[in-house]
Amino acid sequence: MGIGELDREAHVAEATSAGAAPRTLAEALRARGDEGLAALLRARPDLLSPVPNDLTQLATRAGTRGSVVRAIERLDRFALQTAEALAVAPDPAPYSVLLALLTGDEGDPEIEAALPGAVALLREQALVWGEDDRLRLVRTARELLSPSPQHPSPTGLGPTVAEATAGMSPGRVQEIIATAGLTPTHDPVSAVAALTELFTDRARMGALLDEASPEALSVLDRLVWGPPYGEVTPNPAPPVQWLRDRGLLLPVSARTMVLPREVALHLRGGRAHRAPEPVAPVVGAARDYRPQVVDSAAAGQAYATLATVEELLKSWDQGGPQVLRAGGMSVRDLKRTAAALDVTEQLAAFWLELCFGAGLLASDGEADERYAPTPAYDDWLDLPAAERWALLVAPWLVATRTAGLVGGADAKGRTLAALGPDLDRAPAPEVRHRVLELLATLPPGAAADPETLFARMRWERPLRGAAQAAPPRAPQTVSGGPDDSTDPAPDASLDLRSRLARWTLAEAELLGLTGRGALAGPARALLNLPLAEAAAPADHGGRVELSVAAGRAATLLAPLLPEAVDHVLLQADLTAVAPGPLRRPLADALAVLADVESKGGATVYRFTPGSVRRALDSGRSASDLHDFLTAHSRTPVPQPLAYLIDDVARKHGHLRIGAASAYVRCDDDTVLGEILADRRSAALGLRRLAPTVLAAQTDPASLLDGLRAMGYAPAAESAEGDVLVTRADAYRTPARTAPVPVPDGPPAPDTTLLGAAVKAIRAGDRAATAVRKEPTAPATTGGLPRTSAAETLATVQAAALTGSAVWIGYVNAEGAASQRVIAPVRVEGGFVTGYDHTADEVRTYPLHRITGVAELADDQV
Repeated sequence: MGIGELDREAHVAEATSAGAAPRTLAEALRARGDEGLAALLRARPDLLSPVPNDLTQLATRAGTRGSVVRAIERLDRFALQTAEALAVAPDPAPYSVLLALLTGDEGDPEIEAALPGAVALLREQALVWGEDDRLRLVRTARELLSPSPQHPSPTGLGPTVAEATAGMSPGRVQEIIATAGLTPTHDPVSAVAALTELFTDRARMGALLDEASPEALSVLDRLVWGPPYGEVTPNPAPPVQWLRDRGLLLPVSARTMVLPREVALHLRGGRAHRAPEPVAPVVGAARDYRPQVVDSAAAGQAYATLATVEELLKSWDQGGPQVLRAGGMSVRDLKRTAAALDVTEQLAAFWLELCFGAGLLASDGEADERYAPTPAYDDWLDLPAAERWALLVAPWLVATRTAGLVGGADAKGRTLAALGPDLDRAPAPEVRHRVLELLATLPPGAAADPETLFARMRWERPLRGAAQAAPPRAPQTVSGGPDDSTDPAPDASLDLRSRLARWTLAEAELLGLTGRGALAGPARALLNLPLAEAAAPADHGGRVELSVAAGRAATLLAPLLPEAVDHVLLQADLTAVAPGPLRRPLADALAVLADVESKGGATVYRFTPGSVRRALDSGRSASDLHDFLTAHSRTPVPQPLAYLIDDVARKHGHLRIGAASAYVRCDDDTVLGEILADRRSAALGLRRLAPTVLAAQTDPASLLDGLRAMGYAPAAESAEGDVLVTRADAYRTPARTAPVPVPDGPPAPDTTLLGAAVKAIRAGDRAATAVRKEPTAPATTGGLPRTSAAETLATVQAAALTGSAVWIGYVNAEGAASQRVIAPVRVEGGFVTGYDHTADEVRTYPLHRITGVAELADDQV
């Protein structure tokens, strides 16, 4: 930028500060206060990466396509409709014209009341600038929202008369205005202006349409709300020909006609949208419950969540299914997991992703990669129930992995696998927070009507998370006859944001954040919302840390969960009834000694020979099992159970299995003779090596399973002859961290960062727009002042003596050039030290890197 351009920038700044209307977006931003700039940067954090040097650079960045698209996607429906109306309005457009496009001829008090807020929001986000008499939509936003054949506008409007006649011959334009009853002109520009004036004059336009036949009006009715394009035959019907002759339909190609924007607005009564939505839909209540009922139901679901997670990970204690080469779990393994949990495959995928997101489940990273619990799972088991619940729901709230996508297809048609890649969706945390916050706006105990909640979500972000933009609709056939065409059936698929909202409601109920569809007290604490009564949700920037909020939620949940018990009730049918959740040591020991038969308010365990043998394999003796049951049963140990334990223990370890490739040894040679005589042992390839030893052709593990299937109770032994003790929790993955959520754009800046950014931008802008005196040597490169070394030294020394500021050109060690305004305080040793107004701090610069220096104008000193 040259010195003359800098002077012009400074004069612009003076004019703006004096109250003149801004001529560019940069001038409009320069007229804002610090709070206004901070609001812009808070709403569009991508503008801060990196911090702009000055307001001109900020305005340029705010007009880039990527940034504008992100900003438009976050507009609510009415703000978006306001921007769409500005895109079809003249540029610039007075506020009255914008209001007319939204209210139409009849007016609408709700729109009149809501429009100032929508315009203020668009101004705050730098999508609209200018005073009310000259509202301008930024150029990139106008390009995105203006109607075109490739990208139809949601307004359903087509091009203006001037745009539609741009390629038309002057003679054809003169024929149209003559047929329309207008006076012929000598040039096409005035002819198009006359036709536009006719179509925008309500009285004259009404008189022209009064001459149209009902068939011609029917053609217009089919195009008026869009799409505005229609196909015609080479020999159109008389009604269509009548419309063509008068310019009410203008040709786009040999077989396509378009309804001009001015004609459509007249037929619509001046309204740009068929159904403006100035007011957000209200989230309605479906049913009301007592808050205590809601909290109790939610607590029951929370306890069921803990039980399901424990059951899932306990079943993978010895290692889970293999990891697919492309990542994730196979469909077959997902079905097995769903069958083991007695849930659907979609629900099984949710529990898997919940454990994965909480860091309790991961792949082991081995060559034969498998899933297994992580060491964090053991630490999680030792925590109180409420804290375990909080460690599940807090990661879920901020996770971008989306279990609802499992079973669907990616962009290449490949099936999305549970625990696999490509399940991250960046809008998921925002949607989860917003759904729960909307539930919190209802009175405590009120369950939301899902459809009203989804309607509110669609209104707040109509473009956010859309799966795919719908392709342009094909032009309609314009025949002038009866309308026998039928629109294609609407696409039944929902956009991503709507699907995320539906999944959030279902998942929140499963996790115990809601009870019977109403938000529970612990969930309010998790969101840092008031507990006594519903209130509007606080801004995300004012939230406490999620871990602190999760701790509060756990504190509220703890009294609602059933208290753990330390006893069971043994019954004569070889079962034990747990009258409530068991304490951790008792639950772990009983899970080894017995099998779970049924769950519910009371869990039923069944003792079998296999379960008792499992307990003996873990290193316990028969006397240990008798003592354990006696200590933890409120009823006497039934005789059948005692006999079962003694019978299995008497046989346990009588046979010993070791590695030869495998062998069986037993002190009683008659037992080995029975095994050899049994036809079921043929598959094991046994042969007698000695009276008490058999050799096998199979491995020790298969030999163990085969003999147990035959009704024996062998024990594995080591190379030293010691019995091998197996543990249920023997296998864990190496330490793994939970998956990191995928960011949804740049993070929201905090107050400190905003203040520093605004300060830096202001300082840079002051330096860029300061009025300078011309240097003695003309600026030749890059707009930097050029002076000799002697002149530079003399000028900065004089500025240090007088305490004045100067403008310098500076080139750093990397070769990057910049211009700065500094107030020198010391010049010595080849360096100048002074207060840098651009950086807003004291800095030292080598004199040999200063390209030149210029004094500031007298009114800038």
